[in-house]
Amino acid sequence: MKVALLNGTMVGSKTKVLLEEAEHHLKNISHEIEVEHIHLDQYQIEFADGRAVEEYGEETQTLIHQLEKADGFIIATPIFQGSIPGALKNALDLVSPQAMRYKPVALMANGGTVQHHLVIENQLKPIFDYFRCLITPNYVYTDSSQFSHTNVLIDEDVKHRIYELARVFSHYLPMSQAIKKGDHLYS
Repeated sequence: MKVALLNGTMVGSKTKVLLEEAEHHLKNISHEIEVEHIHLDQYQIEFADGRAVEEYGEETQTLIHQLEKADGFIIATPIFQGSIPGALKNALDLVSPQAMRYKPVALMANGGTVQHHLVIENQLKPIFDYFRCLITPNYVYTDSSQFSHTNVLIDEDVKHRIYELARVFSHYLPMSQAIKKGDHLYS
């Protein structure tokens, strides 16, 4: 199964560190998981404006197809000004809700202080609930104090929580496939 590790920002490295930790645990949990990194800073993404996918440029279409083809997502994002970055929201606005239905999603975020941890609850979870994704119940929030001055993750509790996130997420992958197989019953 293909899991997209989506870095929801155009700047910084802490979210990449979180995703690398999650990838390490995923690979140890299952050899059947194929990981694909999606870093928004590697794309010239157009603004989502409701056009058909074919009407966007090549890079935007590539991103849309990568997101829609993934079987599940682990997403890491910084929190800016008490909210998710516009680049992440724009990328999600480009994706069809039908393509996201019943795909598992695990969420991680990093902010400058502990005060922004509820952004996951108040902004990210509602977006993925709208998509009807299977959102894992455990998420990971970090703040600057849990990283060294060179952005190395130094908090052992956070490392353990990322392991738990990856472990729970790995159980959501086959559950997602089973749910999608039964989709035709009521369509």
